[in-house]
Amino acid sequence: MASRTSRDVLGRGLAVLGVAIREQPRIFAVAVTGSVLFGAMTVASAFVVGAVVGDVVVPAIERGSVGVGALALAAVALFGISVLRVAGIFGRRLGAGYMQYRLQAAYRRRVTRRYLELPLSWHHRNATGTLLSNANSDVEAAWHPIAPLPFAVGTLVMLVGAVASLFATDWALALVGLAVFPALFALNVAYSRRMAPRQARAQRLRAEVSGIAHESFDGALVVKTMGREAQETDRFAARAGELRDALVSVGRLRGVFDPVLETLPSLGTLAVLVVGTFRLRQGAISVAELVSVAFLFTVLAFPVRAIGWVLAELPRSVAGWDRVRRVLDATGEMPYGDTTLDPADLRPAPLTFTGVRFGYEPAEAHLPGTEVLGEVSFTVPAGKTVALVGPTGAGKSTIASLAVRLVDPRAGTVALDGVDVRRLTAASLARTAALVAQVPFVFDDTVRANITLDRPGIGDDDVWAALRLAEADGFVAALPDGLDTKVGERGTSLSGGQRQRLTLARALAGRPRLLVLDDATSAVDPRVEAAILAGLRSSAGEPGAPAASILVVAYRRATIALADEVVYLEQGRVVARGTHAELLATVPGYADLVTAYEQAEVDHAKDETYDEVAPLNSGLEIEVDR
Repeated sequence: MASRTSRDVLGRGLAVLGVAIREQPRIFAVAVTGSVLFGAMTVASAFVVGAVVGDVVVPAIERGSVGVGALALAAVALFGISVLRVAGIFGRRLGAGYMQYRLQAAYRRRVTRRYLELPLSWHHRNATGTLLSNANSDVEAAWHPIAPLPFAVGTLVMLVGAVASLFATDWALALVGLAVFPALFALNVAYSRRMAPRQARAQRLRAEVSGIAHESFDGALVVKTMGREAQETDRFAARAGELRDALVSVGRLRGVFDPVLETLPSLGTLAVLVVGTFRLRQGAISVAELVSVAFLFTVLAFPVRAIGWVLAELPRSVAGWDRVRRVLDATGEMPYGDTTLDPADLRPAPLTFTGVRFGYEPAEAHLPGTEVLGEVSFTVPAGKTVALVGPTGAGKSTIASLAVRLVDPRAGTVALDGVDVRRLTAASLARTAALVAQVPFVFDDTVRANITLDRPGIGDDDVWAALRLAEADGFVAALPDGLDTKVGERGTSLSGGQRQRLTLARALAGRPRLLVLDDATSAVDPRVEAAILAGLRSSAGEPGAPAASILVVAYRRATIALADEVVYLEQGRVVARGTHAELLATVPGYADLVTAYEQAEVDHAKDETYDEVAPLNSGLEIEVDR
């Protein structure tokens, strides 16, 4: 079983290297040419050294004098070979490094591009830590063997040349080479077979350690507020300890094999000297030939190791490649169409849902899917505000995602300005519709950069206009550097309400014709929220102000009352439509839900008031208790 597994890893690893060579053939050719030049000069240097010893040094010792011309010729030959070896090393290393880093950069881009192409349902089934590992450590692991690959290819050429040279020199010395070189290769193969499971386990543990670290950092607020610092530290330490043990196991195996791999060529050199001395006495070879062969064995030890490096890295490469291919081969992308809405048209765009059905795919193929929406039909008329109201799990956020095509329906159509959103280009859709989510995301950058996102045509005047509509101009003006203030990672220097207003201003700055608010003002004071929505409704009459149709997921009565129409959902279906007053009077479920939301707000307001007043009354309360 282990043998079959090793052969499988070897075959798949060579296939990965084949992909690299096919994608970067020219750079690989440069690197291999440099490696072959280095190998040829290594073999040549052995025979030049032998010639120098046999034809220059030995005669000089016998005569008691050194010929200047012969010595100069020897120096020129050795210097020339050294220069060519250096050129070979330079070409090999430059080509291998350029090839490796170019492949890593290309596949990081491919993985990231694939992430953006895949729908949210796919991302929901994959942990963020795993996705980060795919784009970083797995890509690096997949192409890690590229660095020693040209060296290994050149070494094979060098070995062939060395064996041919041995046969040309003397058959007895060639037999020694035929015994030593295959032994070196067999030892490298045995080393790789034992290293394969260790490297694979270490690579898997690297991903797990990265995932735990990301989860702990991302959930730092929960960890600290729940007092789980020690437990999270222990969880990370346990997995990090496993990774340490795995890497120690890798190092221990290297510690056993490295001395053997270093010793074998030395034993070969000793065998050459013993056999060579006997053949020298017989007159079969000369001193120069004996020195050449002995020197050749000493210089071959290091290059032969390159083959072992490639074989040792193949298991890790295969593991990384499998994880990268899992992303690149994932299905479910949403191709865009080629229809473009007129960019000069700034009028509000209507949104129409017709018989829309949607369900999330199961995490595992054998499990049933989850239906979220069934036959949903409604319209957001141009320039009007429609509120989506319903209990938790009714499908409100799913409708918001469908409106801007974060997901596609299983059946039915979602039309923007009369065009199925699946037929629109990505740029046209992004320019026409904007979503502001309940959980705001703010980049670690300035206020200006967070609002413009480097979109062309958005100047400071547009930024301030969007901030005013989002009721955010006041707190931004009060920041130390105004628009140039850095807000920190995820906007840590801002409150929740400020972050929501900043992301709303970001959407408004692009002048969308449809604005989708998925409970996007939940952290904002009700008075501020009412002012924001009132400003959005009246902005169509202001010169230069963005005018948009609005679809808002709402909970507060004041927000719902501002809508032109309310769509009431239950269990993924539209139960009723009408004005807030009409539904309040005719739909008991709607009335109960809105009343419950209102009572929750009242209770929350009382709690906040109590928290503010309680410290002032604490002394009086103690007196009463006494």
